[in-house]
Amino acid sequence: MEPTEKSESEGWPVLAIDRQRRGSLVDQIVAAIAEMVNRRTLPAGTKMPSVRQFAKVNGVSTFTVVESYDRLLHLGLLSSRRGSGFFVARGAEAPAQQACLPAAANVVDTLTPDLYSGQTDALPVGAGWLPPEWYGESTILDAVRHAMKIPAGRLRGYGHPLGFPSLRQHLATTLSADLCAVEPEQILLTHGATHAFDLVLRTLTRPGDVVFVEDPGYGNLLALVRHHGCEAVGIPRGAHGLDMDVLARAAQTRQPKLMFVNTVLQNPLGTSLSQAQAHRLLALSEQYDFWLVEDDIYRELAARGDSSLAAMDGLRRVIRIGSFSKTLSPVLRVGSVCASGSLMPELVRVKMLTGLTTSEVNERAVYDAVSSRAYRKQVERLVLQLDDARELALERLGDAGLVPLARPRGGMFVSAGWPAQKQSGRAIAERALRASILLAPGEFFALKPPATAWFRFNVAYAHEPALLDFLRSI
Repeated sequence: MEPTEKSESEGWPVLAIDRQRRGSLVDQIVAAIAEMVNRRTLPAGTKMPSVRQFAKVNGVSTFTVVESYDRLLHLGLLSSRRGSGFFVARGAEAPAQQACLPAAANVVDTLTPDLYSGQTDALPVGAGWLPPEWYGESTILDAVRHAMKIPAGRLRGYGHPLGFPSLRQHLATTLSADLCAVEPEQILLTHGATHAFDLVLRTLTRPGDVVFVEDPGYGNLLALVRHHGCEAVGIPRGAHGLDMDVLARAAQTRQPKLMFVNTVLQNPLGTSLSQAQAHRLLALSEQYDFWLVEDDIYRELAARGDSSLAAMDGLRRVIRIGSFSKTLSPVLRVGSVCASGSLMPELVRVKMLTGLTTSEVNERAVYDAVSSRAYRKQVERLVLQLDDARELALERLGDAGLVPLARPRGGMFVSAGWPAQKQSGRAIAERALRASILLAPGEFFALKPPATAWFRFNVAYAHEPALLDFLRSI
């Protein structure tokens, strides 16, 4: 949606709302006003219309306006004064990260519903899930059937606030053997990894806090940090890992509250941090006193012995996020937070405030699957399948003229593009959508639009002839 100029007769922003477009009206309003603020079409100090006035002029409900204003307050673009209404905040246009918000939000609105639903007929080249048969369907279906036989006595109540005890005990045992000593009471089960990120942000940050993220990095996380009113500061990540010099300078000047980092098989690049980089990252977090949130959902697909912040730190300053969506199935929606005992009471309190408990049926199904004899063999087969598919994807994408941003160490993704392509990745992705191909452009993973067009490719689908024909046509 393109923002219009202010109404000459009333001085209120009148927005060209497109009700046929994917994405909520709130997202459209927030993106449009953010762009007007950053272009200074709405200068600092401008009084915004009341909720009722804005709703009337733009033909939306007052509930939509309240939610939009609330999100703009959290982003630091608006301020409110008791009894006086809403105003454009002083200095709201300054941060570069906020200036690129509308473009990033538009990409998310346009592409992610189909990327995550799994129900589209389009070729899901940009999706984060694998074909069901790759996961070991029989193991999952057997586990779900067994979980549905939950004892009648467990149908009372909401389940344990920390999550299903047997699964937490299993996780504590495996993590203690593979990474570092963990007690079941240090593990909180969540509704997937994104829910875990949300709980950490709700617990440890307040609007205005600085949060370091990898750039490029996980798109939903970037949006979630902004949604909580935090300032996302990108630390460049490339073929050789994090730019540690940029990180050191930013830590000294910006005083971050925490940093999210994908240690192994990073999404979207597929690279892993070296032991030396992991040690320096821990040293910087200690020196400048910020938390490290380790997104570790690809650990089981990585090589044994790859660097682990949790293992190096012993969960003093590191919070580990885990998930089963990459080795079982994303439909089960079970993730975990592993943290020091001192943090756990507040994390539990926030979990209960925002959603009480998580699904014991799902957690039972995951426990039955991962504790089965077949699970380890299934993961080993999956790693071999991914290795073969990744090599084939690199070869086929190269044949189509694309250059990889990095050579992945393993995992599900290859990111590649055209170094001289001037057309934006988003424009190419929208063109692909009309050809029934779902692409994930670089804009989805970056804090500001990339200089050249590139995409994250799911290796399970990256060799399909329809995709390759489309890429050659660009």
